[in-house]
Amino acid sequence: MVEHEPASGGRARAKALAAAVDAARRRAGLALPEGAVAAWDRLCRHVADWIAAELAPGRLAPWLPVAFGFGIVLYFTAGREPALWAALGLAALGIALTVWAHRSVIGLPLALGFAAIACGFAVATLQTARLAHPVLAYPTWRAQVTGFVESREERARSDRIVVDVATIAAPRMRVKPERVRVAVRKGTAPAVGSFVGFRAHLAPPLQPLRPGGYDFARGMYFQEIGASGFVLGHIRTLPAPHAQGWRLRYAAWLDSLREAINQRIHAILPGDRGSIASALITGKRNAISEAVREAFYVSSLAHVLAISGFHMALVAGIVFFVIRALLALSPSLATSRPIKKYAAAGALVAGSFYLLLSGTGVSTQRAYIMVAIVLIGVVLDRPVLTFRTLSIAAFGVLLFAPQAVTQPSFQMSFAATLALIAAYQYGWPWRPDADSSAAARVALWGWREIAGVALASLVAGLATTPYAAFHFHRLAPYGVLANLMAMPVVSAWVMPMGILAVVALPFGFDAPFWRLMGHGIDWTVFVAQWVARLPGAIGHIHAFGTGPLLLASLGLLLVCLLRTPLRWSGAVLGVVAALMAVNAPRPDILISSDGRSAALRGADGRLAILHSGRDTFALKDWLAADADPRGVKDKSLRDGVRCDTLGCIGRLGDEWLIAYDMSPAAFAEDCTKTRVVVSRRSAPGTCAAKLVDRNVWRARGAVALRLEGDRFIETDARPVGYERPWSHPPPDLANKRAKRSQDATPKAKDLEVGD
Repeated sequence: MVEHEPASGGRARAKALAAAVDAARRRAGLALPEGAVAAWDRLCRHVADWIAAELAPGRLAPWLPVAFGFGIVLYFTAGREPALWAALGLAALGIALTVWAHRSVIGLPLALGFAAIACGFAVATLQTARLAHPVLAYPTWRAQVTGFVESREERARSDRIVVDVATIAAPRMRVKPERVRVAVRKGTAPAVGSFVGFRAHLAPPLQPLRPGGYDFARGMYFQEIGASGFVLGHIRTLPAPHAQGWRLRYAAWLDSLREAINQRIHAILPGDRGSIASALITGKRNAISEAVREAFYVSSLAHVLAISGFHMALVAGIVFFVIRALLALSPSLATSRPIKKYAAAGALVAGSFYLLLSGTGVSTQRAYIMVAIVLIGVVLDRPVLTFRTLSIAAFGVLLFAPQAVTQPSFQMSFAATLALIAAYQYGWPWRPDADSSAAARVALWGWREIAGVALASLVAGLATTPYAAFHFHRLAPYGVLANLMAMPVVSAWVMPMGILAVVALPFGFDAPFWRLMGHGIDWTVFVAQWVARLPGAIGHIHAFGTGPLLLASLGLLLVCLLRTPLRWSGAVLGVVAALMAVNAPRPDILISSDGRSAALRGADGRLAILHSGRDTFALKDWLAADADPRGVKDKSLRDGVRCDTLGCIGRLGDEWLIAYDMSPAAFAEDCTKTRVVVSRRSAPGTCAAKLVDRNVWRARGAVALRLEGDRFIETDARPVGYERPWSHPPPDLANKRAKRSQDATPKAKDLEVGD
C-alpha cells in the first residue's frame, strides 16, 4: 500500500515531540559516548518521521471512536453514579477546548482525544439516566403480575418471555418493576402482544457470581428489566385494558413473521438442524442443544451461530450478485442504465430486512452499518475507506447503546473486523493478480481460497483470543482447522440455500432448499463435534482482571491502526498482557452473592466445594474461571470436606480450617477453632475468625478471599461505597445493622431473605 507523504502539521508535531524527548535527556544529565549520541540522534530522527507519518491528516480519525469507547469504559468503572450535569459539563469543556486549540499542531489532537473521552462518558451517563427504572430489591414467591408480552425466547429446556408490567402485587413489595423476564414451561410461551396474567417467583437481577465476573444485573438494567424469575402454574390470557402501542404492534408483527419462518424450518428440519438453520435466518439460536452449542464453542465455530458481518456480507453480496447478473442479461439495460447501483440498492433493502428479521443484535448492527456504508458508497459513486467505515459503525453502535462496550459480542466482533481489515490493507497475501493469465488464475483459485480462509481464521482468532479468554476462560487450539473445514461450506452452500428458501417461502417451494441447507449444516455440526473431540481441543485459562485485557486491546489497536514500525510496540504490549494474564493470582476462597455456595482451594491446588445450594450456576462459573475442567457432579470436588447437620468444614491448603455453618449452634465452636467462617445466617457480634455471614454477602455480593502470608486479602463484587442503579445494597440494610449493633443478644432464628 502506498504511503502518503506526511503533512506539515504532523511533521511539526513529531519534531516537537522529538525535541522534547532530547531536551528531557539533556536536563536529566545523561552523558552518552559519541557513538551512542549519534545513534540516539538517528533513532530520534527515525521516530520523528514515524510519528509524523502517524499524525498525518486522516491518520488520527480511527482513534476517535477508540477514545469515545474508552470514555464509556471509564463511566462503568466509577464507584458511584456520576452526576449528569457534571458529565455533560465535562463534554462541553472538551468541545470548547477543541475549538480553542484548532490551530495548535499538538493541542488539537490532545483536545480532540479529551473531548471524545468526555463525550463517551457523558453519553453513557445520559443513557443510564434515560433508562432509569425500578429494580426489585427482595425476592418474592407470590407476585401476581399482569401485562403485555413484549418478546419471547425459545430455549432448549424452557421458554422465556419479557412482560411490560401493567399491575404487580406481592406481600411487602416496596419497589415495583416496570418490566420482568420470566421462564415458562416449554411450548407455553404466549404470543408477543398478548395481555397475560400469572403468578410468579421473582428475584432481583443476578449479581456477579464472583468478583470480576460478568455483571448480569447491569445487562438487565440496560434492557430495562427490573426482575427475573419463573411462572408458577399456568399463564392466563386476559382482555387488554387498552390498545397496543405502535411499538408493540410492530414487535408482534415481526415476532409472528420470525416465528412463522422458524416453525416452517423446524417442520422440514427437526432437531438441531432446524435450530441452527433458524439461528442463521431468524436469529433464534437458544433452542440449540447444549452438546451441539458446546461443540461449536470449543471448535471456534460459535461465530457461525451469531449473525455478524460474515452473514450480513454474504446476504448482501449474494443479492447484489444475483440482481446485477439478472439485469446484465439485457444488453440495452446493461449499457444504458447504472445496473451496479440498482444492485447495490436491492442489496441494501435485503440487508435491512435481514437486520430486522435476525433480531438486531450488536454484532448484526455493526455489520449492517458497515455493509450499508459500502452499498451507499456504490450508489453515490463514493470511495469507501474501510477503517473509516469501521469507525462510523463503532460510533453508531456506541452512540445509541453505549453499554455494548462491556459485552463480549461487541468486543469480539469489532476486534475480528479490525484485524481482518488491517491484514487486508497492510499486506494480505494471495490477492488476485490482474496481470496473470486467466488459466493461471483458475488454476490457483482453489489454493488462494483455502489460504484466504485459513489466514482469515488465524487473524480473527488471534484478535479475539484475549476476549474469549477473559469472558469464557477458554482457548481454541484447533480453530483454524475447524474454520478451514466448515466455512467454505457455510459460505458457498448453507447461506445461499437459506436465502433461496426465504425467497421461495411465499410461493410454497421452499422445502427443497431447506433440505439442501440441512445437508450443509450436517457437515458443519460434524466438523464442530469432530474437532471438539480432538486431544487438547479445550484450552482452559483461569480468570484474570481487566488490566491485561485493556493492555491487550491497546496492543491490538497499535498493531492494526499504525502503519510505521511503531506498530510492533503493540505486539510487545500483547506479550506483556499475556504474561500478566497467565500469572494473575487466583482466589483461595469463594462465596456466592446469596451465601448458599462456598468453595476453597485444597491441598492439591484445585477448588473443593465447601457447600452448595440447589442452583449450581455459580459453581460452574467458578470452575470455569479456575481453568478446572471438572463438572459440578464430579465426586473429587468434595475431597477433604466433611459435613454434618450443623455445617461443613474443610482445610485450605494443608493448614487452615474453613467452616460453613448451617446452624446457629455451630458458631460458638467454629468462631474459635477455624480461620474463616461462612454462613447464610447472621453470626453473633463477636467471632475471632474471619467472618462472611449474611450481613457481609448481602452488603457486598460475592466475596473472594486470597491468602497472602497469614492474612486474607478480600475482594468484593460490590465494594463498600459502590452504588450504581443496577447494583446497590438492600435499602433497609443500614437500619438493620444499626439495630443489631444495639442488641447484644444474638437471635437463634435467622431472618428470611425476603424480610
